[in-house]
Amino acid sequence: MTSKDQIFEMLSEILVDYFEIDKEDINLDAHLYEDLDLDSIDAVDLVVKLREQTGKKIEPQDFKLVRTVNDVIVAIEKLID
Repeated sequence: MTSKDQIFEMLSEILVDYFEIDKEDINLDAHLYEDLDLDSIDAVDLVVKLREQTGKKIEPQDFKLVRTVNDVIVAIEKLID
């Protein structure tokens, strides 16, 4: 899982499967809290799911400034490089 498209697909699957978000609502500019209606507990759960998928430990401070789907993808890219 190295390309932006692959990360987007993985993230989309997590958001659909675990957070019951409609796939058509998920795009790179979608705001996690405003557009996708996630809250802070959901954000923690998302970090846990991403860690399971990537096998990488995700530090909370790395996700402090994450606001959009694209921000999540950029953060994951940094982790797996």
